[in-house]
Parts: sequence; structure tokens; C-alpha cells
Amino acid sequence: MSKSTLTKKLALSAQALIMALGFGAAALTAVAVSATPVNAAQANCSDPSSADPITAGASCAQANGTRDNLFAPNGIFVVVANTLIFLVGAVAVIFLIIGGLRYVVSNGDSKAVEAAKNTILYAIVGIVVAVISFALVQFVISSLNKAQ
Repeated sequence: MSKSTLTKKLALSAQALIMALGFGAAALTAVAVSATPVNAAQANCSDPSSADPITAGASCAQANGTRDNLFAPNGIFVVVANTLIFLVGAVAVIFLIIGGLRYVVSNGDSKAVEAAKNTILYAIVGIVVAVISFALVQFVISSLNKAQ
């Protein structure tokens, strides 16, 4: 088996794995979003003597089955952000593995070794970016929830 054939097979396998993870994460997100509890308590729309008419109007206009807070622990923003961050981290780990495999099969070729090292370096940068973005998203969400 030639080196280019092995590289092509590795690339196709990585693409198939990434697509499978993507479709699985999309299905998992859909299940998580549909399984979260929704706002069942609706304001009494016939009572105009509320102390805060803006809040009462907003509650009255809110459709049945919608969430109170998009940034709540199971809100749509949190679920989507966590899913995307998970996908970025998963892809980075996959490329870290691919870089390691490329390093092993380089057979001392200096260009192949350099390309494998770059793949590993960029995969580590991707993992660091995913961790930092997760921390940043959690900080912003907790700040928004405290402000409410």
C-alpha cells in the first residue's frame, strides 16, 4: 500500500468519523432541546390591573411551549454552544490522533515529519481554543443569569 493511498484512506476515515459525530451531535441536541421543560405557567391575560403591565404583556404574548430564559442551564443557547464546543474539541482530538499517525508513518521523511508536527500543533491549539471558549461561554451565561 503506497503512502498516498494510506493518507487518502486516513483522510476519508477522518471525514466519515467527523460526519458521524456531527449527525450524532445534531440528533443529541434535538433530543436535549425537546426534552427540556417549558414554561407552563402563563400570565392571566384577562387581568389588566397588573403591577407591571410590560411584564404581564410579555408573559401574555409568550407562546405556549416557549422557554422563559434562553440562557438558563437547559436553554437553547447553552445547548447549542456546548454542542458546538464539543464538536470543535472532538475534531481537534481526531486531528491530534491523525497527526500522531502521520508522524509514525513518515519513515523519517523530513517534510512528512514537519507536516505531522504541524498537524499535532494545530490540534493542540484547537483543544486549547475549545477549552477557553467553553470557559468563556460559561462565564457569560452565569453573568447573564446573575443579572436577571
